[in-house]
Amino acid sequence: MSTYQAASGAGMPGLRELEREMGVVAQGGEMGPTDPFAYQLAANLIPQIGGFKEEGYTSEELKMQNEGRKIMHLPELRVSCTCVRVPVMRSHSESITVEFERPLSPERARELLEAAPGVLVVDEPSELRYPMPLQSSDQDLVWVGRIRRDLSAPDGVSSLCLWCCGDQIRKGAATNAVQIAEFLL
Repeated sequence: MSTYQAASGAGMPGLRELEREMGVVAQGGEMGPTDPFAYQLAANLIPQIGGFKEEGYTSEELKMQNEGRKIMHLPELRVSCTCVRVPVMRSHSESITVEFERPLSPERARELLEAAPGVLVVDEPSELRYPMPLQSSDQDLVWVGRIRRDLSAPDGVSSLCLWCCGDQIRKGAATNAVQIAEFLL
């Protein structure tokens, strides 16, 4: 899983800083200090949220992995996560690959997710319809799309890839991922 977390994940200081930086970038000015971010966020991505810990993971990545196991009551669940701060005001996004014990087609996953409370499936790539943070901001729903078979999975392994967005202020990022995975399991 990879998460793409909005500036608002760093609170009001993060929002204010991104707004300031966007103005500086638009005007071609001198950036100056970028607190609370280690680097300029406007027109950039920062592949670090939290301090670095064990094995090169950040505190946010370890939190995502551990919370998922705890919420799902699966202490042995294999999870790896990269958390990236992105120049978006609100709504975190996630790219998720899920491996299943039993076969699950993308079509069946769509049906299951469409029936899930709090989930809005937006999955028509040929019509350029898929979840985006701008759409999911200030919404209580988790938007899910780009549901497809994982082409890297070995023969005999049922694995799907999907993309989701949700307003982390209205519904937490870790909770979103876990609820979607639980529903599909």
